[in-house]
Amino acid sequence: MKKKTVIGIIGAGRIGRVHAEGICNQIPGAHVKSMADPFMNDETAQWAESLGVEFTTKDYKEILDDSEIDAVLICTPTDTHARITREAAKAGKHIFCEKPIDLDVESIKETLRVVEEAGVKFQIGFNRRFDHNFRAVKDAVSAGKIGDPHMIKIISRDPSPPPVEYIKSSGGIFVDMTIHDFDMARYLSGSEVVEVYVQGAVLVDPEIGKAGDIDTALITLKFANGAIGSIDNSRKAVYGYDQRAEVFGSKGSIASGNDTLSTVVLSTEDGIISEKPLFFFLERYLASFVQELREFVQAIVDDTDTPLGGLDALRPVQIAIAAGESLKTGQAVKLSY
Repeated sequence: MKKKTVIGIIGAGRIGRVHAEGICNQIPGAHVKSMADPFMNDETAQWAESLGVEFTTKDYKEILDDSEIDAVLICTPTDTHARITREAAKAGKHIFCEKPIDLDVESIKETLRVVEEAGVKFQIGFNRRFDHNFRAVKDAVSAGKIGDPHMIKIISRDPSPPPVEYIKSSGGIFVDMTIHDFDMARYLSGSEVVEVYVQGAVLVDPEIGKAGDIDTALITLKFANGAIGSIDNSRKAVYGYDQRAEVFGSKGSIASGNDTLSTVVLSTEDGIISEKPLFFFLERYLASFVQELREFVQAIVDDTDTPLGGLDALRPVQIAIAAGESLKTGQAVKLSY
């Protein structure tokens, strides 16, 4: 019998819990031995125990000091990601880190240098690459079915805005929301973004503007391979979580639509009615959260590269910073890596 990959999860908030349940219930080749959270309480500890987690603690360093643990999942607040990633690398643990590593490019580069020196595996948590729709689009593009990509169009609209208090500390729309779309643009195009131009507005909630952010954006991109792209963002789509993409090329196009609760369509003399999109990211992307970890574990077992490495952690942050600069100046911003 193959040895299971032993995992410690640092952070027992919403995404930490999603990952714990995914591993414990759907990835038989892995075992969550420990979970750490500074706010660990009896309720969370009992929930973890019900999944088969052996140990819970308030001190994540107990996980790093455990020689039986092969890999860690870093599911803590963004401002702790870089520090804990460096500590985990030095402890010899393979690392899965939720995005972003940091909001500072030099900090990301230094963290990736430490990871490389330690010789451990690293994967960043851009889960949408593992979504069944977007992966099917990518596979078709990679197979040459639409020829050379000419245009990449991404629509990404949330069902409702987050609390203003969250926005004040999140880094803004380009970091907490659009960063997934920047990664998706790189993924679907197979190329790097070399220029960004942003038009932005506050049309959903004036309080978001007072907090220094926008809630509506149209972003145009230029890619190194000559393709162009657009990202359409809104903090509030009243009909639900709108997640679509299209790649148009020299031989055709391929597009993905929204997932719905059912495929039922009601047709009457009054009109044709179908389901709204699934409500938000946990409903829409739950399977992708499991798949990204399944492939992370498999990379450890097979001693192969992870699906998303250090460059995939760095580039979307660089694009997000350029987008912020474009919004501020009203000019297109070129990226040089």
